[in-house]
Amino acid sequence: MKPDITFERPSVQSLGRVAVLMGGVSAERAVSLRSGQAVAAALKSIGVNAEAVDVQTVEEVLAVTRDFDRAFVALHGRWGEDGGVQAILDAQGFPYTGSGMAASALAMDKVRTKRVWQGMGLPTPAFQSLGPSQSLSTVTLPQTFPLIIKPSHEGSSIGMQKVDTADTLDQAVADAQALDSEILIEQWVTGREFTAAVVGTTVLPLIELKTDHAFYDYDAKYASNTTQYICPVDLSPGLVKTLSELVYQAFEAVGARHWGRVDFMLDERLNPWLIEVNTAPGMTDHSLVPMAAKEAGLTFPDLVCHLLGMTLPTASEAPA
Repeated sequence: MKPDITFERPSVQSLGRVAVLMGGVSAERAVSLRSGQAVAAALKSIGVNAEAVDVQTVEEVLAVTRDFDRAFVALHGRWGEDGGVQAILDAQGFPYTGSGMAASALAMDKVRTKRVWQGMGLPTPAFQSLGPSQSLSTVTLPQTFPLIIKPSHEGSSIGMQKVDTADTLDQAVADAQALDSEILIEQWVTGREFTAAVVGTTVLPLIELKTDHAFYDYDAKYASNTTQYICPVDLSPGLVKTLSELVYQAFEAVGARHWGRVDFMLDERLNPWLIEVNTAPGMTDHSLVPMAAKEAGLTFPDLVCHLLGMTLPTASEAPA
């Protein structure tokens, strides 16, 4: 039986003129354009005065704050998801969906997100970071091979490689360093991959990701026809509840707000391992957050409209 999660839909009139920010300048620009167009189309389908706006400069973001009433942030990757655009909007006192500047910057930084989780006692795979002034020979590698190498500040699995032996480590590190000044060397977890969407304080139904690739990489996300998305998941209700609680802890730990997605693994003993937080996940009608919302009985237009409603002042914030 599907869960039935009901979210309040704000009135179309209260939202005013909405800019759906998309595109940007990151390596995820193409995905962001798809997200933005899908969000804008969904909002228009229910009567919201929405327009998709490709922003690539500070001046273009500032123009949005003059011409619109609020923004739906459908930007992915650097500048648009890492707090850069959020800082501009905050400086103008302009309402927008998603996490604020500080939480966006932290969640985009895989290394420091994991340090926060470690400090709170939340489970995340062993790791080591490698900065621009460090040599690989000075780093104590986490436990044993295999490892996974990641640029610390990229999304969509860009630049990630699994390394099975020391012979291929140097090249994987060099490839990641070509994309980022700091990289993450993380212990590989053998097991099942999951993701969980958070909307407000609600964790939507979990999704299991199954791929014939080594892991859920960029091609598995956007090109492969063999990737499977399992929702509802084949786990006991008790374990789902425990995992959902962990997901929300991980989301709240970085200061995230409104909505986002937490990726995690279950190892062969069903122990959970937190991987990362996405504060502006993909939002096409085939993306993971809308997929989870659909399982919960929520349409894509209702989902994006509800997220916009979070930018409206609460009763306590409204002028007297």
